[in-house]
Amino acid sequence: MSRGPLMIIGGAEDKLRGRAILKAFVAAAGGADARIAVIPTASSLGPEIVEVYDALFRREGAGDVVAVRPESREEAGDPELVRRLDEATGVFMTGGNQLKLSATVCGTPVGDAIVAAHHRGAVVAGTSAGASIQSSHMVAFGGPGSTPKQRMTQVAAGLGLLDASVIDQHFDQRNRYGRLLMITAQSPQLLGIGVDEDTAAIVETLPTEGGEDQVLRVLGKGAVTIFDPSRIVTNAYEAKRSATILASGVVLHVLPQGSAFDLTTRTLVPRETRVSAEDAAELAEAGNDLRRMARDIAADDVSPTTLRRRKARAARRTETRPAGPDAEQRSEQA
Repeated sequence: MSRGPLMIIGGAEDKLRGRAILKAFVAAAGGADARIAVIPTASSLGPEIVEVYDALFRREGAGDVVAVRPESREEAGDPELVRRLDEATGVFMTGGNQLKLSATVCGTPVGDAIVAAHHRGAVVAGTSAGASIQSSHMVAFGGPGSTPKQRMTQVAAGLGLLDASVIDQHFDQRNRYGRLLMITAQSPQLLGIGVDEDTAAIVETLPTEGGEDQVLRVLGKGAVTIFDPSRIVTNAYEAKRSATILASGVVLHVLPQGSAFDLTTRTLVPRETRVSAEDAAELAEAGNDLRRMARDIAADDVSPTTLRRRKARAARRTETRPAGPDAEQRSEQA
């Protein structure tokens, strides 16, 4: 079975109006047949955070919503929690403290069950902290700023659902450009992915001639920013303490809603051209004009329409002429 989609949400997703991202998650989980497991471990809130998402998902038509909340690595080995994840068609990890989330679930039966759910086709989503933990490496904590500086952030291991990457969230709203650049400068094999609030990076695994590619598509009001440091020139290995880090040659991609990016080849997927009904009608009329022009040229500058009118007039004159010797004489003169 192919891997399920990942929904990497930058936090603060719309819960009151259109709820486009939450709608997409419930639909991907199976709609009325969805069995959703909510993991609120990162949150400092109590049962109310589960109640909020339970109400939201059921409002969008989800059939069943259950909580999976380990508070320690020992609890993350609970067979009952693992069973709930094994039965889930959708897994949703809430926001909060991402280091608490990774320290509690990574490398435990619950963490393994999340990975297994993804590999058997379930959709795995997470907002804020629940987004960061999906990558192979994740931001543990760190300050804002647009300039990369040594030691401005710390990195921890994530679940590895998205390989060779590091994810940051609330990206533009909290000015986290610098810390993501710092990480990619120190580890140029990683693709840096920054997701804005109320925005989701939806990653699907698609078959190709040579195997399969992971393609990221953007849904939401903000953007997904990607740093590709494959050819970076940097002094990160020698910068001292909090010195500014050189980061030259990083390829920047800013992807708004509707954009797609191939994470495997690290290339932008061309956008599909969509023609409105009005534009289509104009194109059709232009095509008709071109065809009429071609017929006119083929008729030696005499329009087929004009030729038909001339023949029609000649036929009417023939029908209205009186019979007799004068008519025959006119016919002979003609």
